[in-house]
Amino acid sequence: MHIGSLAVFEGPAPSYAELYALLAAKLPKVRRYRQVVRTVPLDVFRPFWADDEQFELSYHLRHAAVLPPGRPAQLRELAGRVFGQRLDRDRPLWEAWFIEGIERGRWAMISKVHHSMVDGVGGSDLMGELFDLTPESAPPAAPDPWEPQPGPSVAELVVGGALDTIAWPARQLADLPGVLGRRMPSLGDLASFGRGLTGSARRLTAPSASSLNGPISPHRRWTWTDARLGDIRRIRHGMPRPPGSADSAGSAGSAGSAVTVNDVLLAAITSGFRDLLSSRGELTDDLVVRSLVPVSLRGTDEREPVSNRISAILVNLPVGEPDPERRLKTLHAAMEDLKQTRQAAGAEFITGLLGFAAPSLLALGSRAAFRIPQPLVQTVTTNVPGPRFPLYLLGRKMTELYPYVPIADNLRIGVAIFSYLDRFTFGITADYRAVPQADLNLLARGIKRGIAELKESVAGVRPGGTRPAAARSGAGRSGTAGRSGTAGRSGAVRSSPSGAAGRSATAGRSGTSRSGTAGRSGAARSSRSGAGRAAAG
Repeated sequence: MHIGSLAVFEGPAPSYAELYALLAAKLPKVRRYRQVVRTVPLDVFRPFWADDEQFELSYHLRHAAVLPPGRPAQLRELAGRVFGQRLDRDRPLWEAWFIEGIERGRWAMISKVHHSMVDGVGGSDLMGELFDLTPESAPPAAPDPWEPQPGPSVAELVVGGALDTIAWPARQLADLPGVLGRRMPSLGDLASFGRGLTGSARRLTAPSASSLNGPISPHRRWTWTDARLGDIRRIRHGMPRPPGSADSAGSAGSAGSAVTVNDVLLAAITSGFRDLLSSRGELTDDLVVRSLVPVSLRGTDEREPVSNRISAILVNLPVGEPDPERRLKTLHAAMEDLKQTRQAAGAEFITGLLGFAAPSLLALGSRAAFRIPQPLVQTVTTNVPGPRFPLYLLGRKMTELYPYVPIADNLRIGVAIFSYLDRFTFGITADYRAVPQADLNLLARGIKRGIAELKESVAGVRPGGTRPAAARSGAGRSGTAGRSGTAGRSGAVRSSPSGAAGRSATAGRSGTSRSGTAGRSGAARSSRSGAGRAAAG
């Protein structure tokens, strides 16, 4: 289960020796990159980190070239194969690939990091060490010799594991008042959380797409598409303001808050899944795709240490709704309800309680549960904010950044979003056997079409989110002709004849990367105010 990113840079490409020297100089700042996961016999206790006594940087820094002519299609193919390969569990859980041969003299870095090492916010503490904020960079200093620390003996592991098994539940229960105090500081918040549970249960009863779940293979397909930041903001500001919000004109909407950028991105992904399910003959008026949306729970002041403290919320993507504007309003109302009822707080405590179980039993139970068809979740959608200013590696500007999100067990498709400079990029991961390339391309084109639909829908909106009377009378009806899904599907294909969605655009959202390549100091500043709600808008 690794996260990743593909970063494309201006030429000329550096040498392998230059990259090797840079990584060697930065490794002392990220101790975990030279550590491995160790377990005790039978996995009866929790695993632990230990220095890798056979660590070799050359094993982790790899070198490859795309096939001629080095265009986006060839780069996507190579990146998909690299992302689809599992990390070696007997080595530190990361890889970096130096990719040459890209058209116009460009080059790339593919990063793969196991999710246990980082979360979307913490990832910038790791890979961000490689980047500079200016093209002028000093040569990396030669690192001091490194001596791995010996790991604990088997007897020490058994004793320590036994003590941890006893102490862990006690720590979790002792932390419960603090968790409740931070996430639900008042009785009103606690009551809202209880009401939210009822709404969450009701959302789980909506009919969902069955073809998105099922057995998967070890192999993956991966592609990307992109969107301009200006277009997303234009849609956001063009939506009618709800009552009680700034510049409200009395239009219908979720009371007191305006549509967010994340709402617009989720609406675009909803459009992509609508087109995909329409092509499969599954689309109905009340169909939804339930998406697991990870949320980082680290506070804005939590920059150290690196952790993977995340929670998640379940969001129904209304794929059955043919009108793009209504889809966006529905998503916004759902996201507001989830935030106001603090559903992520409950998930945080539940995931903490899972630590009570012995790892072997927990792993066994998780594997068994995922092998059963899961109607509750059909996909994962992770959104991570990145910097709005350029980053440099060895004096070369990073021009594009694409995220990779893993899929597991019976989830066949996952989507990650990253922002960098003036673009959003969507990295789409799919199972190689269950999802043909044509379906993956259709999903990517559908995301682009969803953004185009929303742009057209709000084109007649005045500044402040109000419409002329003539525009209001027919607003939101453009998609009703496609209620069966057939018209929407054929239109989606026509709207993007080349099919090369995002071929020159951005783990650089979902701070994922989620692999966190979002820049050590800048990315932290750009996402600081929203670190705890990266995926919740």
